[in-house]
Amino acid sequence: MRIDIITVLPELLKSPFEASILKRAIEKNLVEVHFHNLREYTTGKYRQVDDYQFGGGAGMVLMVEPIDKCISKLKSERDYDEIIYMTPDGNTLNQGMANEISLKKNLIILCGHYKGVDQRVRDMFVTREISVGDYVLSGGELAAAIVCDAVIRLLPGVLNDETSALTDTFQDNLLAPPVYTRPAEYKGQKVPEILLSGDFPKIEKWREEQALERTNQRRPDLLK
Repeated sequence: MRIDIITVLPELLKSPFEASILKRAIEKNLVEVHFHNLREYTTGKYRQVDDYQFGGGAGMVLMVEPIDKCISKLKSERDYDEIIYMTPDGNTLNQGMANEISLKKNLIILCGHYKGVDQRVRDMFVTREISVGDYVLSGGELAAAIVCDAVIRLLPGVLNDETSALTDTFQDNLLAPPVYTRPAEYKGQKVPEILLSGDFPKIEKWREEQALERTNQRRPDLLK
């Protein structure tokens, strides 16, 4: 997979990809992640990429021309399966969406900033709009990192145990059951005996029951 991220703040994005699972995925050549500074695609003296809104109102808007130049250059070099725009009014990211995107080959992720991008960018180029929640961030960079993390960890070979992702919360519309590790007893708190029994069919049944109970208590909407 190749991911090209268009941003006005590439320095804000780099650190999540320099540690842990994302770093290992890149080092193992399972994914390529490239950052594109939008200011490199403007010819203005001050490298301006934003301007005032037509019709007035507070807040600046990312201009269509530098975004067009960047996306057009990338598209001239390879085909892209998706051009994703990070925006609060997009479809909310969920596990099913991450699963679907993980099957793609080449992605462009455009990070919004200020009051967003000129609507013509969305009309001309964007194939999918994603939000990470019902709140507003200073820009789309941190949201883009969240999408990348959710997607990249699903790629074959990224996790040491690929079955781990299959048992994550939301994979089957259930929250994950409780998990425990050593010691078996700590300050009077004991690990459930079933998990120490070695009877794996019963353990799996217990986990299913716990997942259902936890989902019913905390996120009953997932069961509808």
